[in-house]
Amino acid sequence: MGIMSGSSLDGLDIAYAHFQESGGRWNFEIIKTACYKYDDSWFKKLQTAFSLSAFQYQLLHVEFGHYIGEKINHFIEQNNLHYQVQLISSHGHTVFHAPEKKMTAQLGDGAAIAAETCINTVSDLRAMDVALGGQGAPIVPIGEQLLLGHHDFYLNLGGIANLSFKKDDTLFAFDVCAANRVLNLLAKESGKEFDENGELASAGKINDELLNKLNALEYYSTSYPKSLANTFGTDIIFPLIKDANGSINDALRTYVEHIIIQIKNAVKIFAESNNNPVDEIPIPQVSNYKMLVTGGGTHNTFLINRLQAILQTLNISIIIPEKEVIDFKEALIMAFMGVLRWREENNVLASVTGATRSSIGGAVWIGLEA
Repeated sequence: MGIMSGSSLDGLDIAYAHFQESGGRWNFEIIKTACYKYDDSWFKKLQTAFSLSAFQYQLLHVEFGHYIGEKINHFIEQNNLHYQVQLISSHGHTVFHAPEKKMTAQLGDGAAIAAETCINTVSDLRAMDVALGGQGAPIVPIGEQLLLGHHDFYLNLGGIANLSFKKDDTLFAFDVCAANRVLNLLAKESGKEFDENGELASAGKINDELLNKLNALEYYSTSYPKSLANTFGTDIIFPLIKDANGSINDALRTYVEHIIIQIKNAVKIFAESNNNPVDEIPIPQVSNYKMLVTGGGTHNTFLINRLQAILQTLNISIIIPEKEVIDFKEALIMAFMGVLRWREENNVLASVTGATRSSIGGAVWIGLEA
């Protein structure tokens, strides 16, 4: 069972899946899924966790772990899965992410989850990679590579957009830009939880001055491996957009265009296999590339149509999988990473994160008395 709480704060994702390995090839079947929306209290707790004292943060860490355990028990009861779940793998909710200081912190105490559920639990999936000097992100590429078929690119449009690219049997990836986290914050300004189908954005106009300021941010010209903290969207991007004093429609339209441009630039970096700033890289001459797109942003019809139009200029076609994979890919891959951790196999790739080596990430908490 994989558990994911993303930066978009839309809820706690749970995916119960079966995995089977045969001759080094993995197959999976998603059995049941659920997204438990955070009530106002939990939304506020998670949103403001970064401002807590060390003691209050640790109390919330434990409280959120017990909350996750309670939701898992409810999920098991709801779907009649008693005694069937053999392993829980929980990502938790990222609050602090400073890989340059070899630190990352996710709320959701694994011991509390194991205590609540009496099921063996894996947590702290990013910690080992960060200790080894890696970015600790993205961590989903291991699952993309082993579970989701053969594609040239894997794009996840979650709270943060990240892109993976496979070349010569080696996988590379990095966080591209803030995505749904910013789009949802802007939609809330209009009293909506999100911009359904991108309707608000489609009615707006691009603010060229704002777009240029967004594209000029230093992060985009730095070399990979690299990753983003949630605060990049909330503390840097969102205030920059608000300072532009435009309409919400125009802000959404401009930010959608920013996402598209940054994805295109990321594709150009990978397709050229060149780890240089974007402005030094010409548009590559590629053909028949395929990009698998998942994450909540895949439901944003306007964004996807704009993305397809831009990628067609690079001869890249978009592949959109079934809805359960779109919505629960991260939870599914958290479950898979837990399986690899239990088998004591590498579940985080150094080629993606820049760590000194690939690693077996995750703390194991035994749920039953020996």
